[in-house]
Amino acid sequence: MANGWTGNILRVNLTTGNITLEDSSKFKSFVGGMGFGYKIMYDEVPPGTKPFDEANKLVFATGPLTGSGAPCSSRVNITSLSTFTKGNLVVDAHMGGFFAAQMKFAGYDVIIIEGKAKSPVWLNIKDDKVSLEKADFLWGKGTRATTEEICRLTSPETCVAAIGQAGENLVPLSGMLNSRNHSGGAGTGAIMGSKNLKAIAVEGTKGVNIADRQEMKRLNDYMMTELIGANNNHVVPSTPQSWAEYSDPKSRWTARKGLFWGAAEGGPIETGEIPPGNQNTVGFRTYKSVFDLGPAAEKYTVKMSGCHSCPIRCMTQMNIPRVKEFGVPSTGGNTCVANFVHTTIFPNGPKDFEDKDDGRLIGNLVGLNLFDDYGLWCNYGQLHRDFTYCYSKGVFKRVLPAEEYAEIRWDQLEAGDVNFIKDFYYRLAHRVGELSHLADGSYAIAERWNLGEEYWGYAKK
Repeated sequence: MANGWTGNILRVNLTTGNITLEDSSKFKSFVGGMGFGYKIMYDEVPPGTKPFDEANKLVFATGPLTGSGAPCSSRVNITSLSTFTKGNLVVDAHMGGFFAAQMKFAGYDVIIIEGKAKSPVWLNIKDDKVSLEKADFLWGKGTRATTEEICRLTSPETCVAAIGQAGENLVPLSGMLNSRNHSGGAGTGAIMGSKNLKAIAVEGTKGVNIADRQEMKRLNDYMMTELIGANNNHVVPSTPQSWAEYSDPKSRWTARKGLFWGAAEGGPIETGEIPPGNQNTVGFRTYKSVFDLGPAAEKYTVKMSGCHSCPIRCMTQMNIPRVKEFGVPSTGGNTCVANFVHTTIFPNGPKDFEDKDDGRLIGNLVGLNLFDDYGLWCNYGQLHRDFTYCYSKGVFKRVLPAEEYAEIRWDQLEAGDVNFIKDFYYRLAHRVGELSHLADGSYAIAERWNLGEEYWGYAKK
């Protein structure tokens, strides 16, 4: 499979320890990514297999553009059986960051994980050299410490996809993290945990074959100048600007004169007006911290970052020194729902500290750091909507044992105290008490707690 493909499938059997190489050309008609993953699952996983059975598999699959430099092409599709839906459907997670490109650079289109290790292991991939290593010393650690330790043992260039305590404890709403805060959810963390696989580390130094480099460059330039917008492909700015006929305050094309990366190293950097056509300034368009969290985020924003070969740069990087008071790093980054969902559970909003709306900033940075380190997955905010519903409708008082209900600091929740988030996420990741079943997923709690038809109407809002 020349041009776009390495032609290789890496198959790792955790039960036997066998690591083999196969030809990926037999899957050429399935294009890549999801197509590869679903074909392999349907061919190789027997009917009736449950998510945590040894017979279940994890399929990491790239696409033909991965690693080529094509805009927005650094995604890896992770296919397995669902941990959180009725019937254990075949599902897939989509993980950004740098993992997909490193897979391709190492020489693999697909990685198939099968079987179950007798004790914790991590998979070490450096081009053609592949080995299973003991991971007992990593078990119990979060994704951040796991990544740091593996990079210390291998190389700073290594990309590590790791699970945290949530995956180890088989929490259905768990995922894996690579490049610190790029997640693949859909229960894949629990699948890795069930197989005693703590992490996959990959570093590739090979190239990617391109059939026609000039045509590739022409198409890349066309995408960058004519097609690429801001996050979610918004193509008009959020404020009136000299170059634009239209504007929309709901657009994520947030850059404008007078808007700065306020905490940038070396001093604030102005985003300015970013009209279409200039490839060198595309990365300034999307300013997700301000879009998600409001104007107060400006002075704490270091920069916008993103995935390999993606010009949209939708990953907010922030530094809020006060966050250290809660035992997590003052820096952190994320995008989309994970940026703002953590404080939505407070019925009266988060409590501010010194400045207006800084409680929302601090609460969400604490929340996303903990969430990512534990390897939890919010199911696009549904986990937090479920919490809000159950609290507002008195479900917790009905279903939680009296002792557990009494020990939870509901007064902190009402006061918008960030410490409630810390306790809540710890319970979810470590499966502490009845409350932790929130992370089993919506269908599971609806059945377990007899939520009825009213709940499903609320969940769709």
